[in-house]
Amino acid sequence: MTAVLVRAAAFVAIIIMGYLLKRAGFFQAKDFYLFSRIVIKITLPAAIVSNFSKITMERSLLAMCVIGIFCNFITIGTGYITNISRSGDSKAFAMLNMSGYNIGTFTMPFVQSFLSPVGFAATSLFDAGNSVMCTGLTYSLASMAAGGEDKPSFNKVVKKLFSSVPFDSYVVMTILGLLNIKLPGIIISFADTAGAANAFLALLMLGIGFEIRMDKEKIKKIIQILGLRYTIAIAMAVGFYFFAPFSLEIRQTLAIVTLGPVAGISPAFTAELKGDIEMASAINSLSIIISIVAITASLLLLL
Repeated sequence: MTAVLVRAAAFVAIIIMGYLLKRAGFFQAKDFYLFSRIVIKITLPAAIVSNFSKITMERSLLAMCVIGIFCNFITIGTGYITNISRSGDSKAFAMLNMSGYNIGTFTMPFVQSFLSPVGFAATSLFDAGNSVMCTGLTYSLASMAAGGEDKPSFNKVVKKLFSSVPFDSYVVMTILGLLNIKLPGIIISFADTAGAANAFLALLMLGIGFEIRMDKEKIKKIIQILGLRYTIAIAMAVGFYFFAPFSLEIRQTLAIVTLGPVAGISPAFTAELKGDIEMASAINSLSIIISIVAITASLLLLL
C-alpha cells in the first residue's frame, strides 16, 4: 500500500510541478502543444512497441477493442438521454463531454508504472476502440444531435484513425504479435529507452495544460455531467472486476481504465460545434483531478 501511495504521490507531484513551472513563467501555455507532439508521436508509440514486445499476444485480448467502443457508447447514450428534453446543443455538449477516455496521456503512465506488459497491452487495445469513437464518430453523433448535417463518415473516421501514430502502433504491434513476429533487438532497445520517458513527459504535459476557468452559474451543469460520468465509471469498474470473463490482471486493468478522465480532445470538438469551450475545458481539467483520486484508490484496493 505504501509503495502505491508513494508512486501515486510522485505522479501528482509531477503534474503540480508542470503547473507551477507554467505559473512561474518557465513554461508557457503554448509549450503544451510541443510536449503533446513529443508524447503522442514519440514516447507513447515507443512505450507501445516496448511493452507489446514483452508479451505473447492472445486473441482474447482483442475483445478490449470492442469493450473500448462499448464504454464510449454507454456514456454517449447517457449524455443524450439525460438531456433528451433539452436543446440539441445541450444534448451534443453532454455527449461530447461525458464520453471518451484520456488513455494515452493520463491513464497510460499509471498502467505503465503499476501493471505488467499484459495490462499495458490490454489498455492499448481498449484505447484502440476508444480512438475509433474519440477521433470522429462521437463528434458526428453529437453534431447530428445538435441538428447539424455531419453524418458519420467511414472514410473520414478511418483517415483520422490512421493519421494517429499511437493507433498505427497499436495496429502494427498487434498484427506482429498475432503472427509471432519479433522486432530486431536494436528497435526494442530504442523503444525501451524512449518509452521510459513517456510517463514523466505525459504527466508534466498535463500540468502545463491544466487550467480551470468557469462561471459560477455553470457549476451545477459541470457537477451533473461529472457526477453521471463517474457514477457510470464506478459501476463499470465494479462490473468488469467482478463479472468480466477474463484473467485477474485484465479485470484489474479494465477497472482502472474505466476510471480515467474525459477524452482530451472533447473541448476541441465542443468548439467545432460552437459550444461552451470554457465549460468543456473546466470539465476536462476537473476530470483529471477526480481520476487521480479514483485510480489511486482503485490501485490501493486492487493490487
